[in-house]
Amino acid sequence: MATHPNPSAALEFIFQVERFYASLASAAGSDAGPDSEPSLGGKLLYAGNLDPQASALLVAANIAGAASLAASADAAARKQAIRDGVVDFLVTSLDEALRILKNEIRKRQAVAVCVALAPQALEADFARQLLERGVLPNLLGQGAANGPSAAFLSRGARRVEAVNPDANQVLLGWSVASAPAQWLPKLDALAMQCLSQDCLNSDPNPAAGAARRWLRLAPRFLGRMAQGLRLLRCGESSAANFLERVREQVESAEIGVTVNLRISRKGQSEQYCFAPPTARTR
Repeated sequence: MATHPNPSAALEFIFQVERFYASLASAAGSDAGPDSEPSLGGKLLYAGNLDPQASALLVAANIAGAASLAASADAAARKQAIRDGVVDFLVTSLDEALRILKNEIRKRQAVAVCVALAPQALEADFARQLLERGVLPNLLGQGAANGPSAAFLSRGARRVEAVNPDANQVLLGWSVASAPAQWLPKLDALAMQCLSQDCLNSDPNPAAGAARRWLRLAPRFLGRMAQGLRLLRCGESSAANFLERVREQVESAEIGVTVNLRISRKGQSEQYCFAPPTARTR
């Protein structure tokens, strides 16, 4: 699979997706149990113009389980969104978009649809058409125009904004020196075990459910943009447990590749590099 030509831009994109996901997971929190994964299945998000911010929001919505809609008259932007997996379907009319969206909303499945129109053209009669069809956005991106949005906001829709990280959590990142398709799933499974263990050892925490959903689905929806890198917002104990278990498994050669980890908190960052015995003796 091709990689993103600008790793720093890809990393910033992942950060933005994660911040939007945190907001969406919070919006789904009231419908989820204290220890279950939050889901926006059956909800509709209108992101507005398909700019980089809306692209990050669409990916976050897919991870959170929502159906989403965007619009763009920019052929290059639409092509890039399809290539990156940001958009699942590209259509030419609102009618086509709604047929797809209503079907996926009924099944409570995530989907991202882009209409090949300028947002102004789509939104000119947008609110009336959706109201007539009984389809109301539950969530609105910052790129959604104020005119049609007012009708949705008055009916209970809410704006989605990227949220700042919880001060009680850390950002854990990991990558491998080679063969990511072989080793990253093993590290992901290890991180999932640490999250689950943390829940068993403490009170039920909605943030842990959101972290598990992110860990499980973010690699799929970020696709080529993930650059073989994993990012996870989690508690201190989960991060410390993961760090120790990775060290043990690399040193015992259960993980046969060099693993790079970073733990970031409150403006500070700690970096670790664990190399298997065979790599250290070369």
